[in-house]
Amino acid sequence: MINKAVKYTLVLTGVSGLAYVLGLNMTQTFSLVVLGAMIGATLMFWRFRLVFAFFALAFMLGTDLLEIDLLVKFAHLDTIMFLASMMVVVGYLEEARFFEVLIDRLLLIIGNRPKALVIFFMGMSALLAALVDEVTSILIMVAILLDFTSRYNLNPVRFIILSIFATNIGSSATVVGNPVGVLIAFQAGLGFTDFLRWATPVSIASLLLCMLLSLYVFRRDIAQLSEAMANNAVKQVVVLEKTNGDDKPDIRIPAAIFLATITGLVLHTPIEQLLGLGKNAMLLGVPFLFAGIVLFLERERARELVERRIDWWTLLFFMIFFASVGTLSHTGATQVFANIILEAGGSSLQTLMLIVMVVGGLMSAFMDNVLAVATWIPIIKTIGEFGINNFPLWWTMLFAGTFWGNLTIIGSTANIVAVGMLEKRERIHITLRQWIGVGAAITMPTVILALLLLFLQLPAMGQPA
Repeated sequence: MINKAVKYTLVLTGVSGLAYVLGLNMTQTFSLVVLGAMIGATLMFWRFRLVFAFFALAFMLGTDLLEIDLLVKFAHLDTIMFLASMMVVVGYLEEARFFEVLIDRLLLIIGNRPKALVIFFMGMSALLAALVDEVTSILIMVAILLDFTSRYNLNPVRFIILSIFATNIGSSATVVGNPVGVLIAFQAGLGFTDFLRWATPVSIASLLLCMLLSLYVFRRDIAQLSEAMANNAVKQVVVLEKTNGDDKPDIRIPAAIFLATITGLVLHTPIEQLLGLGKNAMLLGVPFLFAGIVLFLERERARELVERRIDWWTLLFFMIFFASVGTLSHTGATQVFANIILEAGGSSLQTLMLIVMVVGGLMSAFMDNVLAVATWIPIIKTIGEFGINNFPLWWTMLFAGTFWGNLTIIGSTANIVAVGMLEKRERIHITLRQWIGVGAAITMPTVILALLLLFLQLPAMGQPA
């Protein structure tokens, strides 16, 4: 504990020194120090993150760094409500044993091949993230993996981390895979086909590299899986075959709800256009609709389902964390950062891309990636106004905001949701030390590959019409 206290003091000292070097005024320095204190405490004392979040919020309100209206603005209530409604749907599917049956059928297809299973789970994580968004993907995949590892008495931590890595990388493939993609698409005037041309190939190549690296980095866990599967081959039968009569789970209704929810999320944009609705109205409306259907089906157990399945601890942390990061914009600290970056980058496109990838990526890894990307959008726009082709910078920012999420526990929304589910369901806590080693082993090579692929395509990257 003393060692952590010393490290925490060094973090606060370093943040204060950074504020001085950057020339921030008193208010901007306070906002940066409070945010740094909250992030440092979260990373070092993860189990007590909400305690520090409450202290940070109280301090910000008490020192006028944050006002009530700004708290509501920065808290991303749309994201919070989306998560809550999806947790209800996924919780219902779990209790209906839908994922249990799904895993059994997949085991019959893939067989006793642990490496193939790991590759399949990672591929499924990436595909779901690209189709419906990273949060929905990780909610579904964590439920599947917890069921899968429990039947073989395996520690689920490493397998869930594998899924998170693939989810973050896969979320960059399409415009709907990650909120940062939506931000960039609107601000840069990019469409779905632009993402298919410029983002999807880089995402697929990086995912393949991630898979290869993961097979080596997690080789001991895969070996344990192989041994467990060999010793428990009898468990690799379909639930319908190993149960009798009334014990057979009827998954027709859960399967219909699952498919309808996924389809609705994939098609939310055409539905909005057809009905003349605002942007992302049905992205939130679809999970609310099916959460309502689930609660109607459960009737007497509806309240119990909401109380047990929604991870309020994690959602409260999200709200306060988002609001804390938003104070940087409110105090003008982000404008100071923008000016410094423009001076450092000059007119060299390659240098600017490197700065965006490294600095923007580190910001995404240690703060909310949506707010990190939102901070960079005016910078990239300003670069374009100086006559520099900023088209490659938009794609660099996309991969900085997604790939770097694999570095830390708080690097992306998917990370925090998955870790929260793991703590709530299994009472297992992941520390920064457990995460950052394997996180760096995956993050650095995939980031380098993405940047190299973008560099190679620079001659083809003209200014978009």
